[in-house]
Amino acid sequence: MPGILWIASYPKSGNTWVRVFLANLILDAKEPLSPDRANEVCVSEANRVWYEPFLKDKPWDEQSEQEVADARERAQKRAVEVNKRVVLLKTHNFLGEFLNKPLCSMHSTAAAVYIARDPRDVAVSGADHFGVSIDETIELMSKTGARSEADENLVYEIYNSWSNHVKSWTQVKHKNLIVLKYEDMLADPHTVLGGFAKKLGITKDEERIKRAVEFSSFKQLQALEAEKGFIERSHKSEKFFRSGKAGGWREVLTDKQRYRIEKDHKAQMKRFGYL
Repeated sequence: MPGILWIASYPKSGNTWVRVFLANLILDAKEPLSPDRANEVCVSEANRVWYEPFLKDKPWDEQSEQEVADARERAQKRAVEVNKRVVLLKTHNFLGEFLNKPLCSMHSTAAAVYIARDPRDVAVSGADHFGVSIDETIELMSKTGARSEADENLVYEIYNSWSNHVKSWTQVKHKNLIVLKYEDMLADPHTVLGGFAKKLGITKDEERIKRAVEFSSFKQLQALEAEKGFIERSHKSEKFFRSGKAGGWREVLTDKQRYRIEKDHKAQMKRFGYL
């Protein structure tokens, strides 16, 4: 059955890594693909290309947030119809409604892969990516109104708080939902990434999986970004693939910052074994 396979996460949680792995796997790459080629396999749901037929009556900068919200379900249905198969879409939206409209249409959904990451590491990585202080990022992660702004290529996304984001996607167990932890992906990428690729029915070929894992390793991605650049790198950050390790927050966060994150997100951090 055609439908959307969501690759979903809070920003800076490993979404791009999963997409690059899938690009190398699905395209059966014989040498490491440039990170930009992830879009050949999994493009953003927020890409304006899906919305254009429904919002062409006036210029993009004159579209209201409500008009975009009203068009969202139709845009996602169009993504499925254009591809006539399961289509992979990246999203940083939480799983809920905005302006009384769903951010991710269940009518068009086939399955979802959700990636969770320790919010203390998310705060450090997010501050670098967005070009703001760690304190500002910690504050953003606590806000139910957290979101991205639209630009010439993308419509807005609604993050909600880190806790609400994680909870919205993972609170209900579903046979078509795969939940990954960034830390598990780092510890044993072949088992974790290969496992969900097999579960999705992409391939059971161990050599092909092994190659895709190697081609999408963090070290490889850093080298490729240094050589070829990466379109998704923020102009506020020196590089997209910055550190990639688990527990890096220990070297960066003050006790006050760590306590604030743990206080804000205690319940979900406990659920995922971060406390």
